This record gives sequence, structure tokens and C-alpha cells, in this order.
Amino acid sequence: MITENNESERKSEKKKNKLSFRDMLNGKLLTEDFIIKQSKLFLLIFFLILIFISNRYYCSKKLTEMDNLKKELVRLKNEQVDLTFRLTRISRQAQIEGSLKDKGIELTNNTTVYQIHK
Repeated sequence: MITENNESERKSEKKKNKLSFRDMLNGKLLTEDFIIKQSKLFLLIFFLILIFISNRYYCSKKLTEMDNLKKELVRLKNEQVDLTFRLTRISRQAQIEGSLKDKGIELTNNTTVYQIHK
């Protein structure tokens, strides 16, 4: 008699543990112990999804910032090349001598030429 009761209890437990597609459609899944037993897992999955979404947003924001910085770098390099060209043109000796003559400043060039013989 005891074994028959144990067997009937096992069968009823199997029926309770066994979840059919029909039970899922009826919403019986939400009322079962399954949700209570797996609540920690559901919370973990929920928090992992939140972390994944926030990480994706953060990475997207950083990539946009990197693109903006690259554009700024290219702009600054172009400006640097332009300023270097202007400075080189202004600081040439002939340009300086012409600028001094326009202002009425007399400049003499006292360079000595040395010849080296072998």
C-alpha cells in the first residue's frame, strides 16, 4: 500500500513538473512554481540585459566621440601645415630684406666667404 501511494505521488509530481505547450499558451506557466523557483535566474538575466544595453550605449557614445576627435585632428593638422608654409614664406631672407627696405631700414650683409683647399 505504501509503495502504491509513493508511486502515485511520483506520477503526480511528474505531471506537475512536466510543462506542456498548451500550459504555456494558457498562461499556466506564470502561476506555477517554476517562476518562483527560477526567479533568481530571471533577475540575473534581467540585470545582464541591462548591463549589455548600457555597455552598448557607452561604446556607441565613445565611438562618436572618437570620430569627432579624429575630424578635429585632421583639421588641426591642415591648419598646422598652412601656418608652417606661411611662416616659412615670411621668414625667408629675401622676404625679410624686402620688408626692411619697404620700412626704410638699411641692412648690410657682412658674410665672409671661405674657400677650403685640399
